[in-house]
Amino acid sequence: MADNTINIYEKKAEEMTAIHIITEKDKFQQTEGGFVSLDYDGVHYDRVKVVRLFPFSDADKFISIREHGNGEREIGIIEDLAAMPEDTRDILNQQLSLTYFTPVIEKIYSIKDEYGYAYFHVMTDKGECKFAINMGSNAVAKLSDVRLIISDVDENRFEIRDVEKLTQKERRMLDLFL
Repeated sequence: MADNTINIYEKKAEEMTAIHIITEKDKFQQTEGGFVSLDYDGVHYDRVKVVRLFPFSDADKFISIREHGNGEREIGIIEDLAAMPEDTRDILNQQLSLTYFTPVIEKIYSIKDEYGYAYFHVMTDKGECKFAINMGSNAVAKLSDVRLIISDVDENRFEIRDVEKLTQKERRMLDLFL
Protein backbone atom coordinates (compact mmCIF):
# COMPACT_ATOMS: atom_id res chain seq x y z
CA MET A 1 0.00 0.00 0.00
CA ALA A 2 2.89 2.38 0.70
CA ASP A 3 4.17 1.91 -2.87
CA ASN A 4 0.70 2.74 -4.22
CA THR A 5 0.60 5.98 -2.17
CA ILE A 6 4.06 6.98 -3.40
CA ASN A 7 2.96 6.34 -7.00
CA ILE A 8 -0.12 8.55 -6.52
CA TYR A 9 2.04 11.40 -5.18
CA GLU A 10 4.60 10.94 -7.95
CA LYS A 11 1.84 11.07 -10.55
CA LYS A 12 0.36 14.23 -8.97
CA ALA A 13 3.79 15.86 -8.84
CA GLU A 14 4.41 14.95 -12.47
CA GLU A 15 1.03 16.43 -13.49
CA MET A 16 1.70 19.63 -11.54
CA THR A 17 5.14 20.19 -13.05
CA ALA A 18 4.39 19.12 -16.63
CA ILE A 19 4.46 21.88 -19.23
CA HIS A 20 1.67 21.73 -21.79
CA ILE A 21 2.03 23.82 -24.94
CA ILE A 22 -1.08 25.45 -26.38
CA THR A 23 -0.89 25.88 -30.16
CA GLU A 24 -2.93 27.31 -33.01
CA LYS A 25 -4.90 24.01 -33.12
CA ASP A 26 -6.49 24.79 -29.74
CA LYS A 27 -9.68 26.86 -29.85
CA PHE A 28 -10.25 30.03 -27.83
CA GLN A 29 -13.64 31.77 -27.92
CA GLN A 30 -15.07 34.85 -26.29
CA THR A 31 -18.13 34.02 -24.19
CA GLU A 32 -21.35 36.03 -24.14
CA GLY A 33 -20.29 37.46 -20.79
CA GLY A 34 -17.01 38.76 -22.22
CA PHE A 35 -14.84 36.01 -20.76
CA VAL A 36 -12.65 33.52 -22.64
CA SER A 37 -13.27 29.80 -23.04
CA LEU A 38 -10.83 27.19 -24.32
CA ASP A 39 -11.03 23.78 -25.97
CA TYR A 40 -7.72 22.06 -25.28
CA ASP A 41 -6.75 18.41 -25.60
CA GLY A 42 -10.38 17.25 -25.72
CA VAL A 43 -11.42 19.25 -22.65
CA HIS A 44 -13.67 22.34 -22.69
CA TYR A 45 -12.92 25.09 -20.16
CA ASP A 46 -15.85 27.51 -19.79
CA ARG A 47 -13.63 30.28 -18.49
CA VAL A 48 -9.87 30.71 -18.45
CA LYS A 49 -7.48 33.29 -17.07
CA VAL A 50 -4.73 34.71 -19.30
CA VAL A 51 -1.44 35.58 -17.54
CA ARG A 52 1.83 36.94 -18.88
CA LEU A 53 4.79 35.09 -17.36
CA PHE A 54 7.19 37.91 -18.31
CA PRO A 55 4.91 40.98 -18.42
CA PHE A 56 7.67 43.59 -18.65
CA SER A 57 10.56 41.90 -20.43
CA ASP A 58 8.77 39.68 -22.97
CA ALA A 59 5.07 40.54 -22.92
CA ASP A 60 3.95 38.47 -25.93
CA LYS A 61 5.95 35.34 -25.18
CA PHE A 62 5.10 32.60 -22.68
CA ILE A 63 1.44 33.32 -21.95
CA SER A 64 0.05 31.08 -19.22
CA ILE A 65 -3.55 29.90 -19.65
CA ARG A 66 -5.13 28.93 -16.35
CA GLU A 67 -8.42 27.56 -15.12
CA HIS A 68 -10.60 30.24 -13.58
CA GLY A 69 -11.16 29.38 -9.94
CA ASN A 70 -9.96 25.89 -8.99
CA GLY A 71 -6.73 27.40 -7.64
CA GLU A 72 -6.08 28.82 -11.11
CA ARG A 73 -4.33 25.61 -12.15
CA GLU A 74 -2.30 26.06 -15.29
CA ILE A 75 -3.75 24.38 -18.38
CA GLY A 76 -0.85 25.25 -20.65
CA ILE A 77 1.45 27.89 -22.11
CA ILE A 78 1.40 29.75 -25.41
CA GLU A 79 5.06 30.10 -26.34
CA ASP A 80 4.57 33.03 -28.73
CA LEU A 81 1.34 34.98 -29.11
CA ALA A 82 2.37 35.98 -32.67
CA ALA A 83 2.16 32.31 -33.73
CA MET A 84 -1.54 32.15 -32.87
CA PRO A 85 -4.33 32.88 -35.38
CA GLU A 86 -5.39 36.54 -35.59
CA ASP A 87 -8.83 35.97 -34.02
CA THR A 88 -7.18 34.17 -31.06
CA ARG A 89 -4.61 36.97 -30.66
CA ASP A 90 -7.43 39.54 -30.61
CA ILE A 91 -9.36 37.65 -27.92
CA LEU A 92 -6.27 37.11 -25.75
CA ASN A 93 -4.94 40.66 -26.21
CA GLN A 94 -8.30 42.03 -25.10
CA GLN A 95 -8.10 39.97 -21.90
CA LEU A 96 -4.46 40.91 -21.33
CA SER A 97 -5.21 44.63 -21.73
CA LEU A 98 -7.79 44.35 -18.94
CA THR A 99 -5.42 42.46 -16.65
CA TYR A 100 -2.33 44.53 -17.39
CA PHE A 101 -3.80 48.02 -17.61
CA THR A 102 -0.76 50.11 -16.72
CA PRO A 103 -1.01 53.87 -17.29
CA VAL A 104 2.31 55.56 -18.08
CA ILE A 105 3.21 58.50 -15.81
CA GLU A 106 4.18 61.46 -17.97
CA LYS A 107 4.29 64.21 -15.33
CA ILE A 108 4.47 64.28 -11.53
CA TYR A 109 2.64 67.18 -9.91
CA SER A 110 3.32 66.17 -6.32
CA ILE A 111 4.26 63.35 -3.96
CA LYS A 112 3.37 63.81 -0.29
CA ASP A 113 4.60 61.49 2.45
CA GLU A 114 2.16 61.16 5.39
CA TYR A 115 1.67 58.46 8.03
CA GLY A 116 3.53 55.74 6.16
CA TYR A 117 1.89 56.41 2.80
CA ALA A 118 3.02 58.40 -0.22
CA TYR A 119 0.27 60.26 -2.05
CA PHE A 120 0.93 60.80 -5.75
CA HIS A 121 -0.72 63.37 -8.02
CA VAL A 122 0.31 62.65 -11.61
CA MET A 123 -0.60 62.99 -15.27
CA THR A 124 -0.63 59.69 -17.16
CA ASP A 125 -1.19 58.80 -20.78
CA LYS A 126 -4.76 57.98 -19.66
CA GLY A 127 -5.36 61.28 -17.82
CA GLU A 128 -4.80 62.93 -14.46
CA CYS A 129 -4.68 60.60 -11.48
CA LYS A 130 -4.18 60.55 -7.72
CA PHE A 131 -3.15 57.39 -5.89
CA ALA A 132 -1.40 56.24 -2.71
CA ILE A 133 1.31 53.69 -2.03
CA ASN A 134 2.33 52.04 1.22
CA MET A 135 5.84 53.24 2.08
CA GLY A 136 6.54 50.05 4.05
CA SER A 137 6.05 47.81 1.03
CA ASN A 138 7.90 47.19 -2.20
CA ALA A 139 5.51 49.44 -4.12
CA VAL A 140 8.20 50.85 -6.40
CA ALA A 141 10.09 48.32 -8.50
CA LYS A 142 13.08 49.24 -10.67
CA LEU A 143 12.91 47.34 -13.93
CA SER A 144 16.07 49.01 -15.20
CA ASP A 145 18.19 52.06 -14.38
CA VAL A 146 15.46 54.32 -15.78
CA ARG A 147 12.22 52.29 -15.77
CA LEU A 148 9.92 51.99 -12.74
CA ILE A 149 6.68 50.20 -11.94
CA ILE A 150 4.65 51.63 -9.07
CA SER A 151 1.89 49.57 -7.43
CA ASP A 152 -0.67 51.49 -5.41
CA VAL A 153 -2.61 50.33 -2.34
CA ASP A 154 -5.39 49.02 -4.61
CA GLU A 155 -2.89 46.94 -6.64
CA ASN A 156 -3.12 49.21 -9.69
CA ARG A 157 0.13 49.54 -11.60
CA PHE A 158 1.69 52.70 -13.04
CA GLU A 159 4.81 52.88 -15.17
CA ILE A 160 7.54 55.46 -15.53
CA ARG A 161 9.32 54.43 -18.71
CA ASP A 162 12.30 56.75 -18.34
CA VAL A 163 12.97 58.75 -15.17
CA GLU A 164 15.63 60.68 -17.13
CA LYS A 165 12.85 62.26 -19.20
CA LEU A 166 11.27 63.77 -16.09
CA THR A 167 12.23 67.27 -14.96
CA GLN A 168 14.82 67.68 -12.23
CA LYS A 169 12.05 68.72 -9.81
CA GLU A 170 10.06 65.55 -10.63
CA ARG A 171 13.15 63.35 -10.16
CA ARG A 172 13.81 64.95 -6.75
CA MET A 173 10.27 63.99 -5.69
CA LEU A 174 11.09 60.40 -6.69
CA ASP A 175 14.47 60.36 -4.87
CA LEU A 176 12.84 58.76 -1.86
CA PHE A 177 12.06 55.69 -3.98
CA LEU A 178 15.20 55.39 -6.12
